[in-house]
Amino acid sequence: MDNPFQINYTDQIDSDLVKLSIGGDRKALQNLIIRHQLFIYNLALKMTKSVEDAEDLTQEVFIKSITALTKFEGKSKFRTWLYRITVNHFLNAKKSKAELRTIDFENYFNTIDNIPINQLSTTEQEELTDTIEEIRISCTAGMLLCLDREQRMIYILGEMFDINHNLGSEILGITPGNFRIRLMRARQDLYNWMNERCGLVNKSNPCRCAKKTRAYIEEGIVDPQNLKFNTRHKKKIYELSQENAVPITNTIEDLNKNIFQQHPLQEPLTSTKIVDEIFSNDLIKLILTS
Repeated sequence: MDNPFQINYTDQIDSDLVKLSIGGDRKALQNLIIRHQLFIYNLALKMTKSVEDAEDLTQEVFIKSITALTKFEGKSKFRTWLYRITVNHFLNAKKSKAELRTIDFENYFNTIDNIPINQLSTTEQEELTDTIEEIRISCTAGMLLCLDREQRMIYILGEMFDINHNLGSEILGITPGNFRIRLMRARQDLYNWMNERCGLVNKSNPCRCAKKTRAYIEEGIVDPQNLKFNTRHKKKIYELSQENAVPITNTIEDLNKNIFQQHPLQEPLTSTKIVDEIFSNDLIKLILTS
């Protein structure tokens, strides 16, 4: 899988597909979408914590970028151009329901603390392994929503996807130094709260995903038969990093990074539908037939 967030990304393939797409080649355009859909979708998913909103945003970004494709002059790399459109669209989109419910770190962790604790038996833990992991992913994804949108975007790109600071700065339209500073602040905000309240980071904290599982199920927050986040994936995010390995957890910062990079790289629920709907859009049809 060619990862557009890494330095060794094959930009020439994008350039060739763009030229063919502008010429009306439907297959080339489809390949260009597929080449970037997984990354744009997962970026949207972490920004919104909503499968439905992530799919809508992914489709909107592609329609916006494809309709502007003839204006792409090749002065920058296509991936920089595409992800700049993506970032701007995501930062200015209306808030998802999950974003509207999340106020700040203190309220978020207080809400989690109010969920009753129940000790699961060894058998129950084995039977509910996937559900416990679902809760871990959902809960930590919710922590990301406590960051403001720009912090969240920079954290997802810089920490979870290990994006190079130079590429990150190009995409966000800021200096590499500014990208590093904002990433450092986002890390600190997230790490400080997790170290204070999350049992995944600090074992002295009482909160444990497994102990919250029964209450989450009983309250209908999680459905073991219909998982939203621990499903439809073949890889974890850390497998896309330059090192292709889980970071060595020598520090709290490394441990936090490990927790978020263990999130799955999730396939869209309706990936083929997204492509089909893009091609059924009137503007896209006009571009392909003109």
